[in-house]
Amino acid sequence: MTRKQRRLTLIGTGVATIAAALGLVSFAMRDTIVFFHTPSEIQAKGVAPGTRFRLGGLVQEDSVHKGGNQIIAFRIKDASGAVSVQYRGLLPDLFREGQGVVAEGVLDPAGIFKADTVLAKHDENYMPREVADALKSQGHWQGEGPAATGTP
Repeated sequence: MTRKQRRLTLIGTGVATIAAALGLVSFAMRDTIVFFHTPSEIQAKGVAPGTRFRLGGLVQEDSVHKGGNQIIAFRIKDASGAVSVQYRGLLPDLFREGQGVVAEGVLDPAGIFKADTVLAKHDENYMPREVADALKSQGHWQGEGPAATGTP
């Protein structure tokens, strides 16, 4: 084997090893990756029931209803759509109507988003990046300055 052939063999083996490692990592992470969607994207794309994702937008006015056993129902809206959400547990202290929110969970066959995590903005200057970007792209951003810097 010539020197050039050994070098090419070594490079080929290295590339194959890296490709195999990346394939194994992506295979292992396939269940933990969570995508972000807005209500209008859910209606347009037709997200399949049972798919885990994050839903972001504004809490619709007069949509929050508290039921028994710590079940809270509300709607998350954006420019052209709204999705009903059910959450069981305690909501963040800053959760209120008309504010930005991100909920993580699954869509059931009836079209109701069953959230297991609800995140609310933490002060007047912060909104989750995905929500702010979606509102900006739809022309509904009402914040001052740059959206979602991640710091107050």
